[in-house]
Amino acid sequence: MRDNDISEMDSVYETEELEGDMELGMIDEDIVYPQEFLPTYHSIIEGATVTKAQLAEFNDKPDSLFFNDGVRRIDFILVYEDEDKKDFEKRHTFQRRKRRREYFEASLMKMGIELEATTSVINEKLLFVKVHMPWDVLCTYAEVLHIKLPIQPNDLSSRPSPWRFFSCITKHFYPNENLITKETEFFTAPFEKDRLEYFCVSDKDVFFTASMRSRMAYYILSRAPYEIRGSIKKFGITKLLDGGVYKAAYPLHDSRFNVKSKEEGCPSERYLLYEEWAHPKSFYKMQPLNLIRKYYGEKIGIYFAWLGFYTIMLALAAVVGLGCFIYGYRTQETSTWSKEVCDPDIGGNIVMCPQCDKECIYWRLNSTCQASKKLCIFDNFGTLVFAVFMSIWVTLFLEFWKRYQAELEYMWDTVEFLEQEEPPRPEYEAKCIYERKNTVTGVKEKVPYTACGRCVRVSIGIGTVLFWILLILASIVAIIVYRLAAFFAFSAKLRAQDLKELEPLKEYVTPQMATAVTASLISFVVIMILNILYERVAIWITDFELPRTKTDYENSLTLKMFLFQFVNYYSSCFYIAFAKGKAVGFPGNPVYLLGKYRNEECDPGGCLIELTTQLSIIMGGKAIWNNIQEVLLPWAKNLIFRYCTRTDSEKVIPRWEQDYRLQPFSKLGLFYEYLEMVIQFGFVTLFVASFPLAPILALVNNLFEIRVDAWKITTQFRRIVPEKAQDIGAWQPILQGVAILAVATNAMIIAFTSDMIPRLVYYWSFSVYPYGDHFNNTMQGYINSSLSIFNINDFLNSSKPMKAPYNITTCRYRDFRYPPGHFRQYEYTVYYWHVIAAKMAFIIVVEHIVYLTKFILSYVIPDVPYAVKEQIKREKYLTQVILHETNLKLVTKRLKPVNDGTVKFAEVNLTHEEMELDF
Repeated sequence: MRDNDISEMDSVYETEELEGDMELGMIDEDIVYPQEFLPTYHSIIEGATVTKAQLAEFNDKPDSLFFNDGVRRIDFILVYEDEDKKDFEKRHTFQRRKRRREYFEASLMKMGIELEATTSVINEKLLFVKVHMPWDVLCTYAEVLHIKLPIQPNDLSSRPSPWRFFSCITKHFYPNENLITKETEFFTAPFEKDRLEYFCVSDKDVFFTASMRSRMAYYILSRAPYEIRGSIKKFGITKLLDGGVYKAAYPLHDSRFNVKSKEEGCPSERYLLYEEWAHPKSFYKMQPLNLIRKYYGEKIGIYFAWLGFYTIMLALAAVVGLGCFIYGYRTQETSTWSKEVCDPDIGGNIVMCPQCDKECIYWRLNSTCQASKKLCIFDNFGTLVFAVFMSIWVTLFLEFWKRYQAELEYMWDTVEFLEQEEPPRPEYEAKCIYERKNTVTGVKEKVPYTACGRCVRVSIGIGTVLFWILLILASIVAIIVYRLAAFFAFSAKLRAQDLKELEPLKEYVTPQMATAVTASLISFVVIMILNILYERVAIWITDFELPRTKTDYENSLTLKMFLFQFVNYYSSCFYIAFAKGKAVGFPGNPVYLLGKYRNEECDPGGCLIELTTQLSIIMGGKAIWNNIQEVLLPWAKNLIFRYCTRTDSEKVIPRWEQDYRLQPFSKLGLFYEYLEMVIQFGFVTLFVASFPLAPILALVNNLFEIRVDAWKITTQFRRIVPEKAQDIGAWQPILQGVAILAVATNAMIIAFTSDMIPRLVYYWSFSVYPYGDHFNNTMQGYINSSLSIFNINDFLNSSKPMKAPYNITTCRYRDFRYPPGHFRQYEYTVYYWHVIAAKMAFIIVVEHIVYLTKFILSYVIPDVPYAVKEQIKREKYLTQVILHETNLKLVTKRLKPVNDGTVKFAEVNLTHEEMELDF
């Protein structure tokens, strides 16, 4: 469930609120409006009709980004529908909307914003309100938001690239420098209006970039009041959008994505991004991150920087994983245990016990020949090496990302972003009714709840999350029950009825494989349904908790969504890896689930191939579903909207109306992108020991993901409101937690899910405690030694097969137990305890080695490169000298000593040259 659906519900709620106010007679009696600005506002609206002259001008300049005077730049667009031109039954509701809109826009004008209205060239009922921020307003809010601006060119020489000798080759993999030129690097400082002369202001029109202007405009729109009733103040464009007062609010794209703007001075950055980043022909090129950041803001830029870095690091993992897969594929035919399973004289003579009660029948081991060969592809010694490699890889990925992120923080002026006071969310400010003393400032401030009220909100949120996690676990239990029932059915259908036909009906279809595939598909459908439901619940819970800042809001929602999706996506994989086949008893004494269903058993080769199947279906299905949801749906919506609003070919649609026809970017759009990639990161790292192809599948998906996301936000969505971001936020500790957990899960998969440790114990045991008939370092006889013997006369009446071959007295099952007739029959053998000891020793040794290596790498690789540290120090020094010590020098020159020894203030006129310092 995306944000559009939530907004529709909020709109319904707002309409109900308005109707309730009207029933109580609370229309205009106690509402105060800024009357001094209403006449000016009404004159703007009355002049909104598009004249023939203006229409001709639009035709000449369809990409104009200015007011009708061609001087004032458009910083934001507000869109609404004129209700006076429509016949509605609920006139009072729309009159109230009109009042709120009038108050809101008059408030904007009172705050210094300039407005200009124009009607649509297609639909005369639509009005577009252009928002312009004058220079003084820009300076004021640049200081309020601590925007860092240039004070001096960067005079530190950058370190030469090690790839400069191959520039003739590497330049083809970078954006065209003739189109996207490299900009001059500056040292920057937080803007101060009173010290404007110390900033590099060459042209006031371009001093503040378009993204900065849009960010400041949205800040004002989010805090401008639209209604004051008594002591209650309502404000913010978000509520007006949800209530239907406005239909849209967005900054403008600077051009069409596929046509360069003809406007003078327009950089056509959208066109450049499409040509060198979003276009399919540029799939092999590096991303123009600086231009992405400049056009969309730091928050979008840091996401694509992280995604690109993750994709590059995946390339190394994909090469090693592919090598491991090729090794397993080439050795599947030469594997000793695989040959023994397929050998008619060995596997063909081993009759296996039924794996369920009554209806299941006996079957021959060589019926799993193909499954055994496939298992050898993924369960081999190369997988062990690859699992250890991935544990090291994930550490290198996180450490090098910290370094790269530190470089971006410095280049994009976000080093001290979190140290500044982040403004509260408008939704938080609107509900502040209680007073509390701020422990830092000592000043009383408004808060929306008491300490007890906050505890209640958090408790309700935690309880709701736990309820949904239990719901997921219940769905997993239901799928397990399905697996047991399905295996029972498939075993009865796919196994033959007599000794001559004990093979499956089809060579590649076994009951285990049929059960695994169908259960995985059902599990995927359940996962998608629960995701859709929980997304809505998580947003509601987070809104109810009312976090103070946007960062707090996103971190809270991130934790809830990841915790839920972690359980939702991975629980079935954890079941197959660590629960299935681990507590099944033996044929004479099976273990039952819920006292009715006999627990599932693994194939003689283990459950690894089934885990691989589960991962393949979920990863593949998730990638396909996400592309449908994120690409096809917006494209189809835009296509339908353009068809419904098509116009004559003679009319040229202005820039603001072209953007209105695009899809709005969801408030949580970037959150879903991160979530998708972090869940993929979990699949790549947590279960890579069972599926070495996961990195290469993730690499291919990400190569498409980067360009698809780029194409989507560049061509299908309105321009995103730029936002600041220092890093990837709460996702960083989540990635670190997944990396730590991945070491344990991969070690446990190799120890408990694969057959690696029992094979190694068998291989090296000939000189100490020989198991089976081998007397040298070979795997000969391993299959026979890994299967225990059961006397069919020892079956319980409740589990005894209904049909039994007449000439069979024993059957085999996967375990290490003493045979019938032994004085400790059906108890665990010494081999079993040796294998358990080897598994525990393997987990402890591998975990300690990997964690020690991770610690050493984390210590050796600094989080911030030395060159970046030096540049940060240089920038802080210049900020101190230029913006602060200059004032001290001014004071010193103005304080003139007198003959009597006293100090007297003297007027001294200082030139700019006198105030400059020699650095």
